Amino acid sequence: MFLILLPLLLISLSFQATTTQLIGGWQPIENITDSHVQELGNYAVSEHNRQSGDNLEFLYVMSGATQFDEATGSMKYGLDIEARDAEGNVGHYRALVYEREGDGDGYRERELKFFNHV
Repeated sequence: MFLILLPLLLISLSFQATTTQLIGGWQPIENITDSHVQELGNYAVSEHNRQSGDNLEFLYVMSGATQFDEATGSMKYGLDIEARDAEGNVGHYRALVYEREGDGDGYRERELKFFNHV
């Protein structure tokens, strides 16, 4: 059980700002209303729905942070998302999305690493 909760705890800690930089090199997303950030939140909810069979409706990204992952060449986005379930209940969710440039055709590869209700 501890091994399951440890990654969530570490990510939760990394979202807490110290001053201008977050633990582990995470940087807060300054413009949370940016269309790209909101698009990533929508992607996270849609991908979660596809993988789980849930029927959440994306509302908006509330906050988030980014970190560049040199090993994969991806930008990691930790996103706090508000979404509505099929019964109309609004909940808060945390997602981790990796995004990297494709083969020069403007396509961006995305991968949802996790998505949890918080």
